[in-house]
Amino acid sequence: SLKAKNVAVIDDRTAYGQGVADEFEKGVVAAGGTVVGREFTNDKATDFNAILTKIRATNPEVVFYGGMDAQAGPMVRQMKQLGITAKFLTGDGGCSPEMIKLAGDGMSSSAYCSMPGLPLEKMPGGADFRERYKKRFNADVQVYAPYAYDAAMAIITAMQKADSVEPSKYLPELKKSNFPGVIGNVSFDANGDIKEGAVTIYNFKDGAWVPL
Repeated sequence: SLKAKNVAVIDDRTAYGQGVADEFEKGVVAAGGTVVGREFTNDKATDFNAILTKIRATNPEVVFYGGMDAQAGPMVRQMKQLGITAKFLTGDGGCSPEMIKLAGDGMSSSAYCSMPGLPLEKMPGGADFRERYKKRFNADVQVYAPYAYDAAMAIITAMQKADSVEPSKYLPELKKSNFPGVIGNVSFDANGDIKEGAVTIYNFKDGAWVPL
């Protein structure tokens, strides 16, 4: 819906960063877009002026970064300093309050990120999970906690059904998992991926990531 055609892609050369950037690039090309630049950095860097200067010359409408918040934040700040007005997109590695803090005044409504799953408040068991989590740990729910909880429940249930803790015995039961979890119905496809998996896009607004 951003209607962008010219996209620049940067990654941090890690398995996660490069992997998500590669998939993003495939998606751009499949949708008829053009990747006008592909640059890379590393997961320890804080100065991106050289690669951003090269990217600025290609005049992209979108800059996608595959990597973590420790690099995404300074990158957004330096984009503003260099006068790059492209929208900034990143994955769950940058979808954090820490990125917002590191980006400072570089953050604007042109920044977007994606996260697996639904926001906690939209998960079928989200409200109850938040209440129980707060009571148990006296803390806010960590982002992957509902998924870890449902994953543990899937394994425990499979062990109970197989009456065994031996992987060779309970893995067949795990494949057949089908129960209402915190995140929604938990069941898996032939590849072992969760069925009906959601991805949520967030936009920076009023000082925070807000789900679109």
